[in-house]
Amino acid sequence: MKNTVLLIVLLLTYCANCAQQKQSPIHVEVVGKGAPILLIPGFTVPGDIWQPLAKKLEKNYECHLVTLAGFGGKEPIAFPWLPTVNTALKNYILENNLQHATVIGHSLGGTIATWLATQQELQLKNIVLVDALPASGALMIPNFNPDNLQYNSPYNQQQLAMNAETFTQMATAMSKNMSLNRAAQTKIKNWILTADRKTYVYGYTDYLKLDLREALKKISIPVTIIAASQPYGKKAVTQTYKNQYANLKDYQFIIADNSAHFIMLDKPNWFLEQIQITLASKK
Repeated sequence: MKNTVLLIVLLLTYCANCAQQKQSPIHVEVVGKGAPILLIPGFTVPGDIWQPLAKKLEKNYECHLVTLAGFGGKEPIAFPWLPTVNTALKNYILENNLQHATVIGHSLGGTIATWLATQQELQLKNIVLVDALPASGALMIPNFNPDNLQYNSPYNQQQLAMNAETFTQMATAMSKNMSLNRAAQTKIKNWILTADRKTYVYGYTDYLKLDLREALKKISIPVTIIAASQPYGKKAVTQTYKNQYANLKDYQFIIADNSAHFIMLDKPNWFLEQIQITLASKK
């Protein structure tokens, strides 16, 4: 009888742990050995996007490839989504003693990297932001006010109610604006379609609400920004970044010519080279 009870307790504990892991705000794959690098992907994108970079770096760096809840087949979590994800990443750095780590983030991942850099107790080494802004909502929304963005909006409800065919059409159109590479466009579309729909809709609201422009004043570590030239052109892109990062004391700014938002997919060799150059300069 005692053995049966013990077996039941162990089984329940195992199931509880499995459920907790499934509903984790972040999922991390670690490859390589050496100085730590945390790699955060963009919205809807799995951590696998960093695999080519990790393969280049794994001999000298310990790469932590992050996938966010609700994306890449991972279980969704309760809302608010982004604040929970941010806190989980902060705790991950502290719990795994990754102080003085480099954080590389693309798009939303870069915005999260920026937020992490404002957390003084983390003592990060440097951050690399790949086509990422501190306040995307301010760029996209006239008379931007984060308080006006709510989950329960007509736009959000419309997206939640979309049937599969309409949502696929939208994802296809969006992917064409994010990469110049047709194969990459298919990947991007599939990432959007694979994403948990509520996380896609409400998580994007969280993303647009986040405004780090004032918090940039807290950042004192080196910052490298790699920006895509397309579809707006060098001049417009340079001005946008200058405006958005006006409160950042100093940063290195690099433009990826002939590339759209997914620079690592449009210019893979160039991108790997730039990251390696940046890391070598920060040793």
